[in-house]
Amino acid sequence: MKNIAILLNKILSFLLNLIHRGGSLPGQMALKVDRNVLSELDIKCPIIVVTGTNGKTSTSNLIASSFETAGKKVITNRKGDNMLEGIATCILKESKLSGMVCADYIVLEVDELNIPYVMKQLPVSHMVVTNFFRDQLDRAKEMEQLIQKIEGAIVNFEGTLVLNANDPNVVRLHNAAPNAKASYFAMNRYEDSKEKNSEASEGKFCPLCGGKLIYKFYQYSHIGVYECENHDFKTPENALTGDIVDVASRTFKCKNKEFHAPQDGVYTMYNCMAVLCVMDLFQIDFDFVEKTFATTVIPDGRNEIMDINGHKCVLNLIKNPTGANEVMKVIEKDTDDKTILIVLNDKQQDGTDISWIFDTYFEKIIDDTTSHIICSGSRCYDMALRLKYGGYKHRIEVEEDLEKAVKSLKDADHAMYAIATYTALQPVRKLLRRNA
Repeated sequence: MKNIAILLNKILSFLLNLIHRGGSLPGQMALKVDRNVLSELDIKCPIIVVTGTNGKTSTSNLIASSFETAGKKVITNRKGDNMLEGIATCILKESKLSGMVCADYIVLEVDELNIPYVMKQLPVSHMVVTNFFRDQLDRAKEMEQLIQKIEGAIVNFEGTLVLNANDPNVVRLHNAAPNAKASYFAMNRYEDSKEKNSEASEGKFCPLCGGKLIYKFYQYSHIGVYECENHDFKTPENALTGDIVDVASRTFKCKNKEFHAPQDGVYTMYNCMAVLCVMDLFQIDFDFVEKTFATTVIPDGRNEIMDINGHKCVLNLIKNPTGANEVMKVIEKDTDDKTILIVLNDKQQDGTDISWIFDTYFEKIIDDTTSHIICSGSRCYDMALRLKYGGYKHRIEVEEDLEKAVKSLKDADHAMYAIATYTALQPVRKLLRRNA
């Protein structure tokens, strides 16, 4: 059955490619033919999975590209099909009919809820975890439940965990995998680090004893340097650590070498540190990583900058409070006049529970430089109400028709920002780029 499943995946992938389509259908059908087909493959190379709430796509793509820049053959789900079916599509497409997989590395972005299935089917050697935040409550439930599922999946893991040392919710995973090695990455304190945190935060209690975590400083949300009040849990001290040189120019240093992150934001520098940690483990020269950071094409809608009628327009994805707060910080730094479009959908892929908008610090963009905010999407009225509660006193336009909402943004005679949830991102991007 293995051979039939692989052949079916290849045929369907070929046919979809002819009509310029992708997706996870080939893997879905292959798994119906042989649900254990991935575990039956002959894989000799390291398999690196990347998971976490934010930064999975960027981090996995940067890891894969760094290996490729170093001349290695890599199999990766670069387009972000991160469920088991999408992963099966990716690997089976590249495997031989015999089941042999020829590559130097396999790098996979994996949805957090799919970690248990992937760990059962594939001989994972390295697991990179970027961060854990509350996200899509209707699907992933509370963050604690999600972490417990991952902990259960790695009880017998004997590979290497690559963990964000500044996230206590990530560091705790090593306690759940006693047979695993752990490598950590972190960032030192910088000029905008804070001793108190006003953002939505999940890292308040020690995962070992339940005591309060005392923070020396916060980078953002609950990311920072911490220690349990009972001294039985703290930030690991043996992390590969970076120094933020300048946020505006996206510059940071690691091992006395200067790098430029491919996107804005401190969270992007953390993604880069995860990449450097992996490259350090495999003894890949950092020169290849530096070149990768410098030449990486930013994924659609991730701080994507366009020119519309001679004005800057920035498009960003938002999907949970922490990620959205980082986008708010980027907008807040622009002190010029601006118009903002916020598109809030509540489809299954977005998360049907939109209560997270009340944990997002939209107040950061509520000032006199924001002269006009347009709300669209299936929950546009909820978004407008949130802005009213936040104290916004200028013009709020509610427009259910997305095309009209985007046109209203493009009519602005100054800087424009578009913020969209998952299912709205590509439609907004397409409308923004029309005639741009």
